[in-house]
Amino acid sequence: MWLKKTHVTLALALGFLFALLGLTGSLSIYREELDAALNPRLTVDSPQGQYLPLDKIMAAVQAAHPSRHGEWVLEMPRSPKGMVTVWYEKPHETFGEYYAPLMVSVNPYTAEVVASRFWGKTFTTWVEDLHTQIQLGFSGARIVGIIGLGLMVSAISGLYLWWEELKSPRPPFEKGVLGGISHRLRQAFTLHHKEGLRRFAHDFHGLLGLVSALILLLLAFTGFHLAFPKIIETLAGASGMGHGEDGPAIRSTAAHNNRPVSLAEAVVIARGLFPHAEIRRVATPAGEDGTYRVNLRRPGEVNIRHPVTLVWIDRWSGQIRDVRNPNKFTPGQTLVSSLWPLHTGEYFGPLGRLSWFFAGLTPLLFYITGLVQWLIKRGVMEDRKLDWSGLHSLWINADEAMRRQLPLMMKLLKHWGLWAWTQVRRWVEKLAKDM
Repeated sequence: MWLKKTHVTLALALGFLFALLGLTGSLSIYREELDAALNPRLTVDSPQGQYLPLDKIMAAVQAAHPSRHGEWVLEMPRSPKGMVTVWYEKPHETFGEYYAPLMVSVNPYTAEVVASRFWGKTFTTWVEDLHTQIQLGFSGARIVGIIGLGLMVSAISGLYLWWEELKSPRPPFEKGVLGGISHRLRQAFTLHHKEGLRRFAHDFHGLLGLVSALILLLLAFTGFHLAFPKIIETLAGASGMGHGEDGPAIRSTAAHNNRPVSLAEAVVIARGLFPHAEIRRVATPAGEDGTYRVNLRRPGEVNIRHPVTLVWIDRWSGQIRDVRNPNKFTPGQTLVSSLWPLHTGEYFGPLGRLSWFFAGLTPLLFYITGLVQWLIKRGVMEDRKLDWSGLHSLWINADEAMRRQLPLMMKLLKHWGLWAWTQVRRWVEKLAKDM
């Protein structure tokens, strides 16, 4: 069957790359948390008081890097123990590289410049580059997009083959359409663990595909968009709305004077439009006619790290030059601006990120179980019975431990449920006030 040959050929040719992109994607979901864990100095030990004014933080950065002129972007921490990250897009040290900005970490309570690092020179950013462009720059990003197309074909063909394979004779009492569906689902969730390695690998491969295919299709589609953003942006009528794009180049038009607007004043002006929003980023003016670009996250906005609410402010007069308000987006703009958080899982909150993390591990399992089946079929590997006795003992011990801790778990679950309900209620109240 040609579809089966296509599925197997894709798996053999691209399976390792599917697994590599999946693993690096899982790590990249928690890049900031992993970076902080690997670099304890990037965590404020005892946060006290309020953040210093952004102008003092920016002055400390400029004192540490006096020869760097032009636009800087201050990214606010998302926890009291986090650092302000100040980005410089085009440092001369990494000139010619696809993406390698300077990242300056600043203590928001003391304005101490703790670290100055280049993107791609740290473990977590190197892993993310491996995920987004396999360390090959612009060409690598396009290759990753094509691999995403291959993953979509592989997932769709795998689902079809799984469904066709389940067309086995069913018991006579399972009649009609519902009976057929019931039979197929029961077959799909059955692992024949006593019939040898090849059969178990086959069943596990199919079951894993059934539970993860839709997420993998979404990840592959959004990943393709991130590699070729202009295609969907053009079709959706949402140019300049993709991840990493800063919108139109808005200029300051007021007369130059000796009292330009400060960073703190620009933030106050922007928050006047969105009083319940959280400041996420502030870009300093690029040149004499540049504007402040203030990036805010409003309650309920699905983009957590890269929200799309923007306010441009004239650096000389403080006049608002332009606003990007998600509430006024067209359906196409809403779609395009949602593709990044859909790819990272943050669209669905912390549980979504965790689910996406585990989904990123599945291509490796697909690769292993598929390769085992192919090697056994080719006679390179010998099929054999599986010994589950050790796993059974482990399960019994784990079950006993769980039963002993059950009262404590129920108590914690109760408190967690009350906390979660309180957070939801506060979120709804904030959303109602903002609308």
